[in-house]
Amino acid sequence: MSGKLELASMATAPETDPAFVPEHRRQSAAVRERFARLYQRPVTLEIAGLTKSFEAGGGIVTALQDVSFRAHRRELICVIGPSGCGKSTLGRIVAGLDEPTGGSVRVDGEEVDGPCPNRGMVFQGYTLFPWRTVLGNVMFGLEVSGLSDTAAEQQAMPWVEMVGLARFATSYPYQLSGGMKQRVAIARALATNPRLLIMDEPFAALDAQTRAQMQDYLLQIWRQVDVTILFVTHDLDEAVFLADRIVVMGAHPGRVLEIVEVPVPRPREVAHFESPLFVATKKHLEKLIHHERPKDTDRLPIVRMTQVGDDVE
Repeated sequence: MSGKLELASMATAPETDPAFVPEHRRQSAAVRERFARLYQRPVTLEIAGLTKSFEAGGGIVTALQDVSFRAHRRELICVIGPSGCGKSTLGRIVAGLDEPTGGSVRVDGEEVDGPCPNRGMVFQGYTLFPWRTVLGNVMFGLEVSGLSDTAAEQQAMPWVEMVGLARFATSYPYQLSGGMKQRVAIARALATNPRLLIMDEPFAALDAQTRAQMQDYLLQIWRQVDVTILFVTHDLDEAVFLADRIVVMGAHPGRVLEIVEVPVPRPREVAHFESPLFVATKKHLEKLIHHERPKDTDRLPIVRMTQVGDDVE
């Protein structure tokens, strides 16, 4: 049965019903079965009691507090939360680019204590070497690992082809669009065959149309590659569209509020954005995040600087 038919066949129960299940938790039989299979896979990423504190303004700021969750092999898990919840800090710690104050991060059972080829990272900025071609950028990690230029080129070119940039293999970053640059960054991160790919708001700087294309490209690539993805984003639509599960974080200190199983069936399509399950899941995420927002941020201390003579605004 197609995803559309599955969604259409699911009725809404009244909240007064003792057997009522919130709509964002309603799963078709196919989705339940998929999660059951997912949880039987080996654990790729295990975060346990993770804490990160640092000194600021003469005091101690706790960016992350007792963060714990797991990601299974080939799972695509998104992390969302308000500004200041530490989601980017979490990504950097998992990548080995920052050190935690307490707790542990393990990838395939091995504790993370610094950068390693078994973890790739894609940043919000393009971070490409401007003096290297598309192929040259994708070859970089392979060359660092000790491969010869010939061997690195042979291994890099299939990744360039996978992200649809074979025609631009000899082009330089300044000749590429923003979306193309991020495809190069994804190919470069995947070329070393990492077990885990960390993506820190990689599409945030793109326009809406390019962002939608990149989300679709990412799902196409992910279906073909044996990699687990930890995707940090502030965009709720993006999280629901991409993820198997969503880790919702609260701020001050950064902590896990809830881990949400996305009930929208795969493969995901544009039509799913308007489906009842998609909308219900997004509303639940909004409720969790807005509940965390301090009340004093609702109104700004703005002094009126104009006198039009009416109150149309």
